Amino acid sequence: MVQPPTLSLKLYRIMVGMLCSALVLIARLIQLQFVLEDSLATQSEKNFLRIEKITPPRGNITDRNGILLATNKPITLLYWQGTGNRKLSSAQQEQLEKIQEIVGIPLTTDPALLENILITERRYKQFLIANDVSLAQLGKIKELFAHNKNIVIMDHFKRFYPYKAYASHALGYLGYINDLEVSGKMGLEKELEPTLKGTAGTISKQINSVGKELATQKIQDTFAGTDIQTTIDIRVQHIAETIFPEHESGTILVMDPADGGILALVSRPNFDPGLFVDPMTPEIWQGLQDNQPFINRAFQACYPPGSLFKLVSLSAALEKNIIHQDSTVNCLGHITFGNREYCCHHKQGHGRITVSQALAKSCNILFYEIGKHIDIDTLAAYAQKLGLGLKTNSLFPEKAGLIPTNAWKKEVKGERWWPGETLSAAIGQSFSLVTPIQVCRMISGIVTGYMVKPRILYTESIEKEPLIIQKSTLHFLHQSMKMVVTKGTGQRVSTVKGFEIYAKTSTAQTSDLSKAKLGKQYLPHGWFAAHLAYKDHPPLTLVIILENVGSSKIATALAGKFLVAYKKMLDAGPDAPLEPETEQGAGTDAPLFDTHEFEDLVTQELEET
Repeated sequence: MVQPPTLSLKLYRIMVGMLCSALVLIARLIQLQFVLEDSLATQSEKNFLRIEKITPPRGNITDRNGILLATNKPITLLYWQGTGNRKLSSAQQEQLEKIQEIVGIPLTTDPALLENILITERRYKQFLIANDVSLAQLGKIKELFAHNKNIVIMDHFKRFYPYKAYASHALGYLGYINDLEVSGKMGLEKELEPTLKGTAGTISKQINSVGKELATQKIQDTFAGTDIQTTIDIRVQHIAETIFPEHESGTILVMDPADGGILALVSRPNFDPGLFVDPMTPEIWQGLQDNQPFINRAFQACYPPGSLFKLVSLSAALEKNIIHQDSTVNCLGHITFGNREYCCHHKQGHGRITVSQALAKSCNILFYEIGKHIDIDTLAAYAQKLGLGLKTNSLFPEKAGLIPTNAWKKEVKGERWWPGETLSAAIGQSFSLVTPIQVCRMISGIVTGYMVKPRILYTESIEKEPLIIQKSTLHFLHQSMKMVVTKGTGQRVSTVKGFEIYAKTSTAQTSDLSKAKLGKQYLPHGWFAAHLAYKDHPPLTLVIILENVGSSKIATALAGKFLVAYKKMLDAGPDAPLEPETEQGAGTDAPLFDTHEFEDLVTQELEET
């Protein structure tokens, strides 16, 4: 039989229980006092403190001469300030109706907006009614609501692009994080976001239990973003923008061959970065998506090089002694290899011509002969020496393109490289794909003797590396490229006097020529690439590609327009005015390449083809 506990045992158990309870209580107090101190203090502060960020103005983006390409425009914001009412009074309803008439926003008829205003009113908070009030609207609001507690007017900064769509792919655009904060989504606005955005300031607002503001204190100062100077010359950019045919796709690149500075970058279709500064309608966004304007074609579009690749083939053939500088070839319009006929673009043939003449007239036969005696890997090695198929390591995202090799064909296609494919590769067709910036580097390298890294920032270091090709080969390429302009496919630009030009043109097929009548998308691209210098002015490298225009003649005609305008600009001097585009329109300068003139030129070329 179990004995009942004694009194002393009962007291002992009670004391142990009390001691355990006290220990638990002490442990909890220690946890609250020391372990959770910071967390509880923060939660307590949140009951009466509100921390708000002050967005700093973004840094400006300028051209090489300090002309603003992207800046900040002061704007006026209109807020509804809550005053603690449980519901809107009839006077407040009337105020909203008047504001609605002034700013054109359905404050009383849109249930969602009205609900937000009501919540704001109850909680002493602010609601943004309009984010860019015009001067006329501001005058009416101040006249009607001069001392109204519900109406708060604040100043802010809005991104502004004085030249609208000019260099849009270089500048990029912004996207909203919230009502006031933005971040870069493309181009320099994205790549240099930490530099441009500056440091946000913070303020502390003390409120009571119903949300009414009692006091404000600054916690951290606001520092504006750092200004960025680019290598772009807005005068050259203006020329490139205005000569580009309306509704056509492609790119124009202008680069300083000495230091890699990009003076102009046009990629079409383009866009106005200012469209992203304000809330965008679904219709505008869908229209942008349909045009696919966000591809930076200078760096991210890959094209078949066509006859531009003949500079690579000629370099490799000369250095491997497959041909000599004084060699000749008899062009009959075609050759036969492996039971297949390979044609020259001039079907009647060029007759007996020299190597320089073959490059100048873009005769395929010489390069087919080179293709018979050269290995595809040798061609690929020389292409890479000239920067093709390799990224340039510029600031912008870019594609590497493609220069085929034996190993690539085996890995990707699962079959060997056939000798007949080398003939096509030697004239720049086959699988080869390059970007316009790679072509720009190649042309610059052939003339200067070194490969330069493209720069878009004025402060970027100049990076060069020697071009590992013999000087005698490069000199021969110079003379042959000069003949392109004087006696070859680029003669259209020779009419502009005062320039020394080394050039190469290219008509790059995108499909079988028999499909040309099926639609514009089957037409060849037109290339023009040149190193040029006017009098004693610093030289430029100019690269133009127009998509699906049928022939290099179109790109060459465009280059002629550029030279005329560039010469006029240089003769006018550096102080010649250039008016930026206004907010109301696209500027006063008409395109230098008239739409009807362009269409007539394309039609004429197609008829000849």
